[in-house]
Amino acid sequence: MAATGYAGEEGRLQARVDVNGTGRATVETGIPVLDHLLTLLTEHASFDVALEVAPGEPDAEVAAAGRALGQALSEALHDKSVRGYGSAALPADEALAHVALEASGRPLLVSNVDLSDMGVGGLATDLVARFLTQFAEGAGLTLHVRLIEGRDTQHVLEAIFKGLGVALAQACRPRHREESGG
Repeated sequence: MAATGYAGEEGRLQARVDVNGTGRATVETGIPVLDHLLTLLTEHASFDVALEVAPGEPDAEVAAAGRALGQALSEALHDKSVRGYGSAALPADEALAHVALEASGRPLLVSNVDLSDMGVGGLATDLVARFLTQFAEGAGLTLHVRLIEGRDTQHVLEAIFKGLGVALAQACRPRHREESGG
């Protein structure tokens, strides 16, 4: 499954994902820190992602971006020829996060990360939980996020999004290896 796309209501948002990409991101959510986190996800997944969200309320933008990206990935994640699950523990400086996911068709976010009273770069971090919830909904994923260690909010978020990228890449790998001839 190469590329999938999603276009939201009245051209308010567009998402396109090529799971056989090179890690190239074109992300414009209007929220610089979210753009940075989604670029990290893209690079660690080695997907090509184009995501554009028309300006609006930050809460609505974050939710729309999560759902659109999830919907753009849904077909690739649920294809019978791919694994449909993945898991990764990645660091970002002192932070270490573990992300595990399954394309179960039963969307759910389970997380021990509570950053609701903190903010990073103008983004209330409880909006990150909203993004991940909407992403899981859009993609039909059961998504587990565990913070193993971390004090700096920016590093915690980077570790989560890097881990999510690697877990998504694993989930989109072929279920069976090709036989080599000769």
